[in-house]
Amino acid sequence: MDPKPAKQEKDQCFSTGGYSFPGIPKFDDPYKSRQWQLEHMAAAFRVFARKGFTEGTAGHISLRDPVQPNTFWINPFGVHFGMLKASDMVQIDEEGQVIGGNKVAVNAAGFKIHSAIHKARPDINAACHTHSVAGKAWSTFGRPLDIISQDTCTFLGIQTVYEDFGGIVLEDAESERITEALGEKNRVVILQNHGILTTGATVDEAAYLFTLMERSCEIQLMVDSTNLPKRFVGPKEAEYTAKVNQDPETLFIEFQPDFNYEVWKSNGEIASGL
Repeated sequence: MDPKPAKQEKDQCFSTGGYSFPGIPKFDDPYKSRQWQLEHMAAAFRVFARKGFTEGTAGHISLRDPVQPNTFWINPFGVHFGMLKASDMVQIDEEGQVIGGNKVAVNAAGFKIHSAIHKARPDINAACHTHSVAGKAWSTFGRPLDIISQDTCTFLGIQTVYEDFGGIVLEDAESERITEALGEKNRVVILQNHGILTTGATVDEAAYLFTLMERSCEIQLMVDSTNLPKRFVGPKEAEYTAKVNQDPETLFIEFQPDFNYEVWKSNGEIASGL
């Protein structure tokens, strides 16, 4: 089967004029892949800082290591998202021990949540969770987002709700229940009375899903506050839109404007070190 027509069809979803927009790069060297991914991880944190997704020491992004896939990278404890660069990230193993990178403490609850997800879902390479304002507000209802816009079609069939709250996640049982709620195919989960969590094949995908879900929670709250009747996107139209929007390469590309802005704004600092 010739892959070119499929790629051309995908390119047409984003741009026109005879030129392709670059998608997810391929690496022969896993160490180069690691550096590239850590730079994108650092940029994701800075995007979250710019959008106001910070709250004390809460919040974390994890990234499966391409060199040692049974380990992952996570942010250092107590450092503001807006200050992070690639060399600040901490490599941690399945037992919660720091084994590489920046050898400092990490968030215990963050380790519990992310380690359970990475163990259960080999298809997930990155996960994002912060205590963002709209996500926290919407989570109190314990219900999924309505499919009421082109953007929320992205969540069709891949969102779920963890309908419980067992307190701060310091026990294996709570993190395992969150992972069970995520299931085998879902990519985003609303944690009741807690916030939102998103995942992806790349950190770019997971981060874009988080920014989109946070904004969608905000819009849902605005819409519901009017008490006016809502018109939902039709099933066929929602499915058609979701098929395009949910593609990992599509979601990667959607994050690139924010990524490139943070690289430009940092004057190369994001990629420093390591």
